[in-house]
Amino acid sequence: MLKDITFGQYYEASSPVHKCDPRVKIILMLCFIVFIFVSQNAFALALSTVAVFFVLLLSRVPMKLFLKNLKAIWFVLFFTAVINLFYSNSGTVLLHFWKIEITTGGIYRSIFMALRIVLLIFISSVLTYTTTPNSLTEAIERLLSPLKYIGLKNAVHTFAMMMTIALRFIPTLIEEAEKIMNAQKARGADLENGSLVERVKALIPILIPLLISSVRRAYELAEAMECRCYNGGEGKTRMKQLRMSTVDLYAIIFIVVFAALVITLNIIF
Repeated sequence: MLKDITFGQYYEASSPVHKCDPRVKIILMLCFIVFIFVSQNAFALALSTVAVFFVLLLSRVPMKLFLKNLKAIWFVLFFTAVINLFYSNSGTVLLHFWKIEITTGGIYRSIFMALRIVLLIFISSVLTYTTTPNSLTEAIERLLSPLKYIGLKNAVHTFAMMMTIALRFIPTLIEEAEKIMNAQKARGADLENGSLVERVKALIPILIPLLISSVRRAYELAEAMECRCYNGGEGKTRMKQLRMSTVDLYAIIFIVVFAALVITLNIIF
């Protein structure tokens, strides 16, 4: 399952989404998340689904990478769908057992909430697949730059750096965990069978080496940054400057039209 998690990886391609200013991509991603939650009926959510898949196609990232992220959270999707299945009692009763009722309204709400989560995962993955860690760091730092006027200049750069390092090391830690699991299996460890308690106990020989490896990597990274005289964002210059282009203008127009249509559909239906 760990190898199915591709979140945090950058996929190199030549697409309009890759060419967008990372600041614009972060803002548009947040707008997408807001309006996916704002969608209150099937028509608005259908529009959100079409818009998200349109962005996926524009990114030219293979669909299998997005689907791999869903395989890693299938339990969350299943749990959310089941909980919402019994949350609504509206509509026609399809099944009645004891105090449990499954209605058409419950099925509608179950599909509605599960689809919301899928769209959130997809649109969040687009940002990391189409943006390099360096560009993401600079974009976060630029967006939070107004905070420097209240004495948080160094904190902004530190926060941006921490976010980028965390995203960058997600694939590395997943690969490390996979190696540890294979090593434990080669020694006879059973990680897939047994009761829930036994499977949780079997994870301890994996978590401890992974924690030690993470601390060691963090220490080596800190040493490497010190050797390169890293002192935060003070006096830092950039070889490539972020500049908005025509592609960014089209992206802004697209999100404005999308937002207007979602609000309109919410009002009409």
